[in-house]
Amino acid sequence: MVDLLALKQAVGELEEGKVIGMLEDFIASNPSSDQAQEVLAACQKGMEAVGKYFEDGVYFIGDMMFAGELLTRAVELLKPVIGSGSSTKVGTIVLGTVAGDLHDIGKNIFKSIAEAAGFEIYDLGIDQSPEAFVAKIKQVNPQIVGMSGLLTLALDSMKITVDSIGANGLRDSVKIIIGGNPVNKDACEYIGADAFTTNAADGVKICQAWVGLK
Repeated sequence: MVDLLALKQAVGELEEGKVIGMLEDFIASNPSSDQAQEVLAACQKGMEAVGKYFEDGVYFIGDMMFAGELLTRAVELLKPVIGSGSSTKVGTIVLGTVAGDLHDIGKNIFKSIAEAAGFEIYDLGIDQSPEAFVAKIKQVNPQIVGMSGLLTLALDSMKITVDSIGANGLRDSVKIIIGGNPVNKDACEYIGADAFTTNAADGVKICQAWVGLK
């Protein structure tokens, strides 16, 4: 098993070669899906350190972009292990970053893990209006709707979107999960979502439980 603390630190310090080497060695050890999710969680914790460095002025926009690319590459490496045994579709998720927010790193990571776990994902993209969510729900009839946002303003957008889903008579037919840095239990209750997560792998586990897999 990989040294999770060392991996977290390597991601936080943007040591690309070290991160990729550790992941390749880990994959070569024939790990389980649960072990791969633990490794991915360590990578995500490393990203939290990147965010703190950015807030403190140590890292800049270019560093954040590089970190996002590094984490995306890590997800792609781990995806076959996380998704081992998931050859059939287990459920459908409509996913998007809500109106006013242009961030998609967390959303894309969730998407990759969920696809590996067997979910069919309809990704709306970034800055998506309530109407866009409603239209796609009507079109594909998903079991789950995922809303992502990094900015605090995303919380109000999420609430408006959930309210719109309800106003269109669709709320009882879907489970709603929200994700991103500003979400917590209080925000989840305010928005009217069924669950929240700040960790993509944990979010997928919640979705798996909703479709009877966990």
